Amino acid sequence: MRAIALFLLFALPLSASAADTIYKCIKGDRVVYSQSVCPTEYNQRELEFELGLTREVDSDRLKDPDDPLMALMSGKTISTEKLLLLIDGEIYRLKQENSYIEILRTSEKQKLDRKRFWRGAPENDPAFLKEMDEMNQRFNNLKTNNEGTISLLKERRQQVADAEKENDKP
Repeated sequence: MRAIALFLLFALPLSASAADTIYKCIKGDRVVYSQSVCPTEYNQRELEFELGLTREVDSDRLKDPDDPLMALMSGKTISTEKLLLLIDGEIYRLKQENSYIEILRTSEKQKLDRKRFWRGAPENDPAFLKEMDEMNQRFNNLKTNNEGTISLLKERRQQVADAEKENDKP
């Protein structure tokens, strides 16, 4: 009996991690979500869920054997084209994260509202308003940090693009 309990204890996390990836199969204007790899006639994107964050990866693209971080650490340079793609990818990821933060904010607000309701407190209850302010401040700080980073990345992208244009002039 104890062996079965231990088996279940260790098997559950393994089965949960298998469901962390969902495939988004795209063909024309048709989108299908699947837990298994898409058929070959569909374009495939992987949606990975980890630590409450969602990451979308184009799994149709060939895996780049030259990791940009390793290229930087080894002293090699990254092409301007590749750098712009990396910046664009990070901007996209941060925008996705901001959207997810809003979903989390809505969920948290509903949770606090239910808690207030079951306590029988009115909507102007000072404890409820304090919790709402703290929650909004926390999510606003996360979004502000992301928006600041997006702004810096956009500035850097513009600098790189301008430098590339200067280099292309005869």
